[in-house]
Amino acid sequence: MGLTARGTGLLVAATALLGAGLRFAYPELAVLGAAGAVAVGQAVLSAARTPRLVVSRTADPDRVAVGEPARMALRVRNAGRLRVGGLLAEDRCAGRPVPVPALRLRAGRDTDVGYDVPTRRRGVLPVGPLRVTRRDPLGLYAATRAYGPTAVVRVHPRVHPLTAVPTGAGRSLDGRVDGVPHGSITFDSLREYVVGDELRRVHWRTSARVGELMVRENVDTSLPRLVVLLDNRAAAHPDRSGGVAASFEAACEAAASLVVAAFRQDLPVVLLLVCPADDATADPPLDRLAAVTLTDLPGRRPDGATTGDRDGAALDATLTRLRADRPGDTLVFLTGPGGRDDVGRVGALRGAYPSVVVGVLGAAGPTPGAAGPVVLDAVDGAAFAAAWDATGRW
Repeated sequence: MGLTARGTGLLVAATALLGAGLRFAYPELAVLGAAGAVAVGQAVLSAARTPRLVVSRTADPDRVAVGEPARMALRVRNAGRLRVGGLLAEDRCAGRPVPVPALRLRAGRDTDVGYDVPTRRRGVLPVGPLRVTRRDPLGLYAATRAYGPTAVVRVHPRVHPLTAVPTGAGRSLDGRVDGVPHGSITFDSLREYVVGDELRRVHWRTSARVGELMVRENVDTSLPRLVVLLDNRAAAHPDRSGGVAASFEAACEAAASLVVAAFRQDLPVVLLLVCPADDATADPPLDRLAAVTLTDLPGRRPDGATTGDRDGAALDATLTRLRADRPGDTLVFLTGPGGRDDVGRVGALRGAYPSVVVGVLGAAGPTPGAAGPVVLDAVDGAAFAAAWDATGRW
């Protein structure tokens, strides 16, 4: 909001002419200076009048995969009593300006404007608010104000179809671990009967003892549980172009494919990051994959440890938690070319997880053999999906 370059120049010239005319008794110069000053004042009064606009926006859809179409629809309504015209509007999409056609609205009327949202790259794209600029007819003064709410469009990684899913793990009392393809039902607890429960689930002996109907609660303890560990350390994805690490984007596609395949099979799945974000647990898995970024651990610690040591410490801390918590029975570690040296450390979790799979995305060649885990080298997410299905059920 303020004078334009033309308005500033006219104001300076008007001041000089008015001062010279009064100082040297030239009325013509004084009249020109006064006219210029009046023009600037009139421009300020004209452009500074705030138009009453009501802006609403809708993203259709607001969650898409990379490359899928998404459109932002704007509705601008003139809620004032006067007609507004000559308004220049500009929207903001992912930090970039998007021009909106000039707005000319009668009182009480509205207009619809739409544009395509760029979805070429994964991420969370903030859109808005609409910035409306009002200028006077001479272009001496411009006032810009923001209208309406903002919206968020989440661009998820591409999802590649997977047909092979892990099998469950049935643990016997003698310590043996057996594969259970479809899980098994196990008694868990008793609870009071509620209307709608099936009578065949009533435990009659307990009901007779306590005087109330008690119902058996069963749980599928051996249902296959999948743990997807995404390596978001910057050191694991060293090759970048234009600020984008292709291997990390491929790892996100592989993680999204595994999560979606598990959901479609009604299997429990947990998505974890080597370097967890503060708000990583607040979003669904695909939303987390849209927002996750590479985490760099620069600098040195007070004890003189280098960046590589700090990256290794972050992975060790995550693996320690996985060994203690055991949130699943199939562990899939997705990393980049810079994480090949960590395959052995991940493979050491075979004692806690019956199946350990390591996916090296963006690999230019095969990864040296490591004892324990199954290693899948893939150039991109589609190649990982093909390698996963070719290997079969875990």
